[in-house]
Amino acid sequence: MTKERRVGTVSRGIRCPIIREGDDLAAIVATSVLEAAEYEGFEIRDRDVISITESIVARAQGNYVSVDDIAADVKAKLGSETIGVIFPILSRNRFAICLRGIAKAAKKIVLMLSYPSDEVGNELISLDKVDEAGVNPYSDVLSLERYRELFGVNKHQFTGVDYVEYYGDLVRECGAEVEFVFANQAKAILDYTDCIINCDIHTRARTKRILKAAGAKVVCGLDDIMTAPINGSGCNEKYGLLGSNKSTEDKVKLFPRECQGLVLDIQKKIADATGKHVEVMVYGDGAFKDPQGKIWELADPVVSPAFTDGLIGTPNELKLKYLADNDFKDLSGEELKKAISESIKAKDGDLIGNMASQGTTPRQLTDLIGSLCDLTSGSGDKGTPVVLVQGYFDNYTN
Repeated sequence: MTKERRVGTVSRGIRCPIIREGDDLAAIVATSVLEAAEYEGFEIRDRDVISITESIVARAQGNYVSVDDIAADVKAKLGSETIGVIFPILSRNRFAICLRGIAKAAKKIVLMLSYPSDEVGNELISLDKVDEAGVNPYSDVLSLERYRELFGVNKHQFTGVDYVEYYGDLVRECGAEVEFVFANQAKAILDYTDCIINCDIHTRARTKRILKAAGAKVVCGLDDIMTAPINGSGCNEKYGLLGSNKSTEDKVKLFPRECQGLVLDIQKKIADATGKHVEVMVYGDGAFKDPQGKIWELADPVVSPAFTDGLIGTPNELKLKYLADNDFKDLSGEELKKAISESIKAKDGDLIGNMASQGTTPRQLTDLIGSLCDLTSGSGDKGTPVVLVQGYFDNYTN
């Protein structure tokens, strides 16, 4: 008699050694997963997913840049006079060191912040305060004086930081003058300067297009800064400074460079050791929203910069509760189980438009699995930068 499985998807954080520049990451990841399976008493299966956080990939690559590297690249691309810096996210970890480098390159920074929140949901001020002030954030452009008059000092609910004060002090410490503007239309910056760095992540292509069409002299996104090495530094040819994280007070770790070879190497090592065909991906920020702080993660340019072919595409799933409540509403027990199982086995390769798939999550597999892994590994001291996901591609019939 075949024993019925009682567990579906399992996500396991895998403990690994601390990764340093130059480490053989493929060997370390494969060994860590295999040892975990041995110690904890589980087996590696076909279509398991091994996910590696982007942080240790970039660290193994030694992909770092300094404040001075950033300043040199900014100066070469935008000059050293007045630079408009628009739509940054309110994050010391993500943006402060980048701003330090930009400020070191310029005589003056015009820092334009979106309001009431940044692109990923960090609130500068609450929507309630905007409503009370009678301000239209879509059209109204505010100076620092007007912003303070209307809203006063606003400290972030989680960090306790007034980001206006924090970013202003940071720019001045780097020897540049700073002027603040609060606006949501990219063209507003052109009243102050025509050399602009737009720091938005997922809307960056549109922002660049709007600014260039409106007559900007130079427009660079964060993805255009540090796309090549400066004095032997790291770089990211595709994403520049996007996806970077603070490493030290004067250095950032960039998003990983080309790492497709890494995921294929890990896949092969596991196949050689176990005979199993696993999928492998590198992941950064997942995409989920904190209900209290209203903050999306997703500060990286993509969830996954590299993954094996089995992770291409979107889920192709039926909604069990739809089948139970509609097609098989008169069945129960073993009859219901059998009917639903037969529906799953007979499902088409493409369920688009099928009512029985309505409500399933229409997202890329890498985005869904990356979000699961980001929540599993956390961002603190868990020490599990590798996540093994088992049973993700199972369904009710397995």
